Amino acid sequence: MKTLNNKILYISLTNGAGGAEQILLMAAKVTNSSLLFLSRASSSALNINGTHQKITFLSNKSILWGFILLFKELGQYRKGYIIISSHSYLNAFLGFLKRIGYLESTLIARESTSVFLRFSGLKRLSYKLAYYLGYPSINLSICQTLEMKEQLLFNLPFLTDKSVIVQENPVDVHSILKKAEVAVADDIFEGKYICSAGRLIAIKGFDLLIKSFSELSGKYPDLKLLILGEGEEKERLQKLINDLDLKQKVILKGFVDNPFPYFKRAEVCVVSSIREGFPNVLLQMMALNSSVVSSLCAGGIEAFDSVRKVKVNDINGLTNAIALELELNRHKNNNQNLAALYHRTPENFIGSILDSIPA
Repeated sequence: MKTLNNKILYISLTNGAGGAEQILLMAAKVTNSSLLFLSRASSSALNINGTHQKITFLSNKSILWGFILLFKELGQYRKGYIIISSHSYLNAFLGFLKRIGYLESTLIARESTSVFLRFSGLKRLSYKLAYYLGYPSINLSICQTLEMKEQLLFNLPFLTDKSVIVQENPVDVHSILKKAEVAVADDIFEGKYICSAGRLIAIKGFDLLIKSFSELSGKYPDLKLLILGEGEEKERLQKLINDLDLKQKVILKGFVDNPFPYFKRAEVCVVSSIREGFPNVLLQMMALNSSVVSSLCAGGIEAFDSVRKVKVNDINGLTNAIALELELNRHKNNNQNLAALYHRTPENFIGSILDSIPA
């Protein structure tokens, strides 16, 4: 890793506990660098207790107000820094400031999702406009998968192959294993359950998982489904649970600061997403449980031989995959998934990115 004298700044929209924010926090800890958030999350926030980095929140009101305040805040970082950001609109805004000469620091933009696969219509057009305004001046773009890189280069011909790299998402296995041992008082541990986690939004496919579980519940009457997370789909998902007469069997737990004990003790962990940049929760589940089912919602998942994979939007396929894992009843202390994760350390992640900065 290059010696940088700690002159790195990480910027994100909020300190919400999303995958992109978790990755920036991991990288910031490795390089002992400052974190800047445009807005403070009102709930479901990153656990930043005990961190030694300087952490700045620009607004307690809104992300928009944070963008307005960001221009002034960046004055102290205009030159001599490496600025690493995530989320396309933020990346484009910073790129535009660099394009007009306000920023002279090196700018690294991490792609948090496959914009050109996930969105369509006006939403997609707005992203493309943002890319054209800001990305020509970005020094290095980071994609989570080869699929994401190919989509980016295809839709943005002004980018070059050398200015866009693929860097696998990191996972802090040591920290996850440690947090999974924390004692948690919860009645769910007294029985058997399937576990999934993520923001309660349509693209996560939790409705598909609930329908799949409905098909399984007759054969496994004592089994429950536990979904960790908050989001705009909560009311619709609860209605679906009620309509399927699963109120006693499907639990929308809400946001859980430490989901790892739940992943470890589950009979099966499931990722049911329709589209992801790359599901970080899949890596966390793999670190703790040998029985993991995932939809092929992102590039790179097919490389995990020990994960049982299903097509997206395939309720029957999801049902059959979960049922097979339940029947195999693998011993949870013999986790063959771990071997695929040890090279994905936060140190390797940020070191590889910094070493890829064009001279």
